[in-house]
This record gives sequence, C-alpha cells and structure tokens, in this order.
Amino acid sequence: MSRLMALVVKEFLSLLKDPRSRFVVIGPPIIQLIVFGYAATFDVTDVALVVYNESQDGAARELVSRFTGSPHFQLVGTVDHDEEMARYIDQGDALMALHIGPDFRRQLQQRGSADVQILVDGRQSNTALIVLGYAGAIVEGFNREWIAREGGVRAPARLQVRAWYNPNMQSRWFIVPGITGLLTLVVTMLVTALSVAREREQGTFDQLLVTPYRPWEILIGKALPGFVIGVIEASFIVAVAILWFRIPFVGSAVTLYLGIVLFVLAAIGVGLSISSLAVTQQQALLGAFLFLVPSIILSGFATPIANMARPVQYLTYLNPLRYFEVILRRVFLEGTPTQLLWPQFWPLIVIAAVTLTTATFMFRRRSAAT
Repeated sequence: MSRLMALVVKEFLSLLKDPRSRFVVIGPPIIQLIVFGYAATFDVTDVALVVYNESQDGAARELVSRFTGSPHFQLVGTVDHDEEMARYIDQGDALMALHIGPDFRRQLQQRGSADVQILVDGRQSNTALIVLGYAGAIVEGFNREWIAREGGVRAPARLQVRAWYNPNMQSRWFIVPGITGLLTLVVTMLVTALSVAREREQGTFDQLLVTPYRPWEILIGKALPGFVIGVIEASFIVAVAILWFRIPFVGSAVTLYLGIVLFVLAAIGVGLSISSLAVTQQQALLGAFLFLVPSIILSGFATPIANMARPVQYLTYLNPLRYFEVILRRVFLEGTPTQLLWPQFWPLIVIAAVTLTTATFMFRRRSAAT
C-alpha cells in the first residue's frame, strides 16, 4: 500500500508541476461548463420574423400582434411585396415570413375561414420545425378567441406552410453538410496538433533543429500533410453526402472548395499553435480537445447562434467552424455564389493569417529556447 501511495503521489506531483498541465486539468472543465451552460440550448427565442400584411384590417392586425407580442418572435421588418419577403429569407435576415392576404377579414366573415401563409427557412430544419409549432399555437389561440367572440364551427385561420430550400423538412439535409465541417476540423486539428509535440516526445526535435531547414520551412513541412489530409477528408465526406445520402448539391464546386481550403488553413493554424506550445502528445491532445468541444458547440451546428447569450454570440466570431457551416449549407442547399459568401470568407482568411503567424512565432521562440 505504501508503494502504491508513493506512486499516486508521484503522478500527482508530475501532473501539477507543469503550469500548462495544471491549466489543462482545471481550465477545460470550467470553460466547457460555461460554454455548455450558455450556448447549448434547444429553446428557440427571438425568431427573426418579417410580416407581409395585405389586409390591414382589425382581424389581420390582431393576428400579427399575437406574433409580434410573442416572446418567441422578433419583428425585423414589414414589407409590401413578395420579392421583399423572399429577400429577407434568402439573405438569412428572417427565419420566418407571415403573409396575410388582402381579403382576410372578408373571407372570415363570408366563408368562416381564411388562409394565412407561413414561409420558413428550411436550411435550419430543426429550428424551423420548432418555429412552426410556435406559429401553430399562436394561430390556434387566435381561432379559439375568434370562435368565442364571433361564433362559428370552423377554424377561422388556416395555415399554409412552405419550407424553402428543404421542402420536406428533412433534418438529414441540415445535419449531413454540417458534419463535413465538424469531421474535417477534428481530423485536421488532431494531425497538426500532434506533429511538433510528437517530435519533442520522441526526442527527435533537437535533431530537426540542427538540420539546414529554417523554422518556417519546418512548419510548412508539418502543415502540408494536415492540409492534404483535411482537403481529402472534406472531399470524401462531400462525396458521401451527395452520392450516398442524396443531399442536393445546387451550388458551385469552386465556391465550396474555396471555403474548404480557407477553413483547413485556419484549422491548421490553430493545430500548429497548440502543437508548438505543447511538450507532450498528451498535452497536445488535451489542448485540441479544449478547442474542439467549444468550437463545435459555438458553430451553430446543432444550436442556433441567435439563441445563445449575447457575450457567447460575440465569442463565436473567433470560431472558424461558424463560418464554414454557413458556407456548407448555403452552397449545398441554396447555391449561393462566391460573391455573396464573402462575409464568411474574409473572417476565415483573417483567422488563418493570425493563427499561422502565431504558430510561426511560437515555434521560433521554442526553437531559440531549445
């Protein structure tokens, strides 16, 4: 027992001796608790809503007020034409559009019922299904009060629902393109995060430094395998998504691969920064895990970013996976051209430039210290 206790004490001392190891043990649980607590939520609130009310009578205004007064919806605009309503959804400025026809009250009084059109953005299928449930509950409440006040036996307002870009609301169309970014990030991060740390742990790092190679040449040699593997991994997943899962691909392959290249470069920069800082492969793996879990949660892959706490939303701007998820889904389902995806491309360029520069600086510093 005494020998066992001595071994346990020795392992604790080895773990707590290195400041980086102490941070890895203490930091990740705290960070992940905060991220999960504020970002991981399936509640849908403040849904961006655009209203096209052609009737403008009392009944129509009452129905609109039920939507705008609900805590689940936030009015982002009122329009006067179908084209404006479509533009809001196309550009992602609104998740749902409410369209009330010009004869809404007259149809209620003469026929006892009237149609109300709901347009939802099917690119976010899970969120759209929840939003449709909220809309149905609001219309049902309107119907109950109308029947109690005006009489009748038929439902006064009947919803006509159309889902754009995903007509059958198949969650697979939403999930599978998103998995492309998730798996590409995991593979690229692990390959690059272990590269330099493996050299140190195996004792070949000093041998590498005495070679004629310059530090930036060594980093390029470490980055190229990760780049090739990341692009091949993404290409394989895209092929499986199209050929096996039958996910429609209506965009341009050039646009998609531009996003893949920029995203892989950003992931390589993060991985090399972790690898240059880590002493052992275990530390590199824990560092990669520390980055991967929050980046997946904060990417909008499963939880809409708009539903996260405001400080956490600002934090997502530092996450390259956030931008790549938008590129994947918009190219796959919408066919968005390159010029309209520039707001997603330029942050990836900035993140890649900053992380690769940071990795080069830390590698040179560690090399000089060695």
